[in-house]
Amino acid sequence: MSITAVVNQKGGVGKTTVALGLASALGARGRRVLVVDLDPQANATTGLGVWDAEATIGSALLADVAGSARAAVHDSSWQMAAGAARPSVVASSPALAQVEHQLVSDVIGAQDRLSVALRGVVEEYDEVLIDCPPSLGLLTVNALFTADRVLVVTEPAAWSADGVEQILRNVERIAQRRGGVPVLAGIVVNRLGRTRDAAYWADELRSTHPDLALGAVIRLRAAVAEAAAQSLPVHALSRSGADDAVAEFEALTAALFGPALHGSGPYEAPKPVVAAPGPEAAHQEPDAPEPEGREPEPDRQQPAPLDVTVPASEIDLTSALAGGPRPFGHVAGPVPTPTADGGLPR
Repeated sequence: MSITAVVNQKGGVGKTTVALGLASALGARGRRVLVVDLDPQANATTGLGVWDAEATIGSALLADVAGSARAAVHDSSWQMAAGAARPSVVASSPALAQVEHQLVSDVIGAQDRLSVALRGVVEEYDEVLIDCPPSLGLLTVNALFTADRVLVVTEPAAWSADGVEQILRNVERIAQRRGGVPVLAGIVVNRLGRTRDAAYWADELRSTHPDLALGAVIRLRAAVAEAAAQSLPVHALSRSGADDAVAEFEALTAALFGPALHGSGPYEAPKPVVAAPGPEAAHQEPDAPEPEGREPEPDRQQPAPLDVTVPASEIDLTSALAGGPRPFGHVAGPVPTPTADGGLPR
């Protein structure tokens, strides 16, 4: 059993999407998964089909009692295939934001509240995934003091790359206080679009962190967003692109938890990202595809360059210099002779 914190202190990178995708892939292999929703937005809770939960992680943290999170565990409403395991979730709610402020008054054990609340609960599951809020407040610190490893989620963009550097430094600081725990499980690129800019930043991430950047990536697909919007596991979708999304989450699951899990089968690894040739191409957009049903336009002949070379034999430097500077818009022709007062003849 492992406890994995899914983190990035920058918002909007898709931490919850990755956490639910991993829960779907692990559940499809028969693994008992507990998702701990530590984000006041409660997107992991509703994404697992749990609405208006009475008992939440907030009350468990305030109780400061070993195993208090058990009352906040809810079965998801996901319809899983035969032989698969339905994930459970420690539900969250917007009230968790106020709980974080109340925990500050505990000067001794504020960072250990989650670990205490989950004691005796996580042992009943094969894998535990903690979906962290987009900040490095006391909730995320609790997750890092509870987890034994960390998965950093990022987007292929400049500001997201800055967030990776910040979270890595903070994970290292906490690991120094916990005897080397949590360890970094890796960095996964999420929402990888088919643009040169995205490919460039993904390649930059690999170059900066070659030992941490995972080869498995999650591409930008409508199927993934649709699964989250409908509170469905990605494995339950049948629309276009769903099979590719499933293959990518299976690849990520294998990279994190190993391929020899119960019910695991072969999968097609995602194609490698082709990096842009350099920073100068970072903001170039790809060529737009030709509309369907329209014949491509034939290559147009480029006009021959205009020859504006003047033979040296036709240039009379003596007469040209005699007239002084030419007025703007002067048309080439014989150079006029200046009058006695230095002006030009009419």
